[in-house]
Amino acid sequence: MDIKLPRLGEGAESGTVVSIFVKPGDQIKEGQTILELENEKAVAPIPSSANGRVSKLYVKEGDKLSVGQSILALETDGAGAVATPAAQPAAAPAETEPRPPAAPREVTRPTTPTAREVPSVETVGEPATGEAAASPSVRKLAQEIGLDLRRVRGSGHGGRIMLEDVRAYVQQLQQRSFEAPAARAPAEPKAAAERIDFGKWGPYTRQPLSSLRKVVARRMGESWSAVPRVTQFDEADITGVAALRKVYAEQYKKQGGHLTLTPILMKVVVEALKKFPSFNSSLDEATDEIVFKDYYHIGVAVDTEQGLIVPVIRDVDKKNLLQLSRELAEVAERTRQRKISTEELQGGSFTISNQGGIGGGFFTPIVNKPEVAILGVGRGVLKPVVRDGKIEPRTMLPLGLSYDHRVIDGGAAARFIVELVKSLEQFSEQNFNIG
Repeated sequence: MDIKLPRLGEGAESGTVVSIFVKPGDQIKEGQTILELENEKAVAPIPSSANGRVSKLYVKEGDKLSVGQSILALETDGAGAVATPAAQPAAAPAETEPRPPAAPREVTRPTTPTAREVPSVETVGEPATGEAAASPSVRKLAQEIGLDLRRVRGSGHGGRIMLEDVRAYVQQLQQRSFEAPAARAPAEPKAAAERIDFGKWGPYTRQPLSSLRKVVARRMGESWSAVPRVTQFDEADITGVAALRKVYAEQYKKQGGHLTLTPILMKVVVEALKKFPSFNSSLDEATDEIVFKDYYHIGVAVDTEQGLIVPVIRDVDKKNLLQLSRELAEVAERTRQRKISTEELQGGSFTISNQGGIGGGFFTPIVNKPEVAILGVGRGVLKPVVRDGKIEPRTMLPLGLSYDHRVIDGGAAARFIVELVKSLEQFSEQNFNIG
């Protein structure tokens, strides 16, 4: 049987092979990790769906895999199969995670003449490598109609392609051919990039973009072209907050927390979002509606060796500083190790990008679409500040609030950042209490 790539989650249909942990001849068990796949900004382990001996590998590191595509060939016997017919119905190999028997199977296509699950035409992608498992009659039919069976996800045992799978696949092709031209019109082709001969000026080396870098580039490009952004700047006097951090840092450390400025900023931001709900919203471009969120899930940009990744801390309004400092430290470490899941990178309502630990001052962060605002934070600097007619040394924190001008006006942005500054400068010591 072939082990195929299972479903990766909602909206995830492909990924890039990062590591392979098995080789031909290896004996593997059901649930054993056979490779790691990079999807969007997360790296996920892919387990085997059966026991057996690896007879052939269809992929190598760097290959792009689509859901349903074969990973390896596995020699199994009756005891090594995923399940015997008496114990459990045979499942399509694209579904490797066990599901409750009563749970309905997800349907992602129009009604078809069979109850077997097959992939939609849009998500099949490139044909899998290796030979598809099918009977001679199915192969003959496919040859007669000019169908590459590797594009069809089999619903039979071990991924075997049945006649019903071919019929359902062909029906989807027919339905697609009758769609409205506008609905299936291809996107406008990009202008061909100019080829530059850098060797004319001296020696050089090339390094391909990583999958993560490609995702960052695509998302930042989409945000830049779609969101009319404005950045509002200000400074906050954090002399008092910095002093309180030093007082409580050791207590937090003993409780497993790392008291940085970021969890404090998260608490301050949430209070401002409650007063200015438009900053905790998204623009639904499909319906021309503003979606106001009743939850406060804050994305925090984490600098990794592979690039910038933004995990989301959920329900920040329901957690105290100690809880936030613990969770943030744990999530940031998993993010740097690329052990963060795709789900943990989604669903944010506002993002904070704090570069204070690195250095630098003011900068203009790019809105993390579909959010409508992001706070950029620089390094606190000791400056001479006039207070009550006297010049005093104070620690000033640079802030840059970028926002989507389709949803937020300049006046609201000015009031929002003024509220942030006020809250930081008046941050109460009670917030630091562990008890």
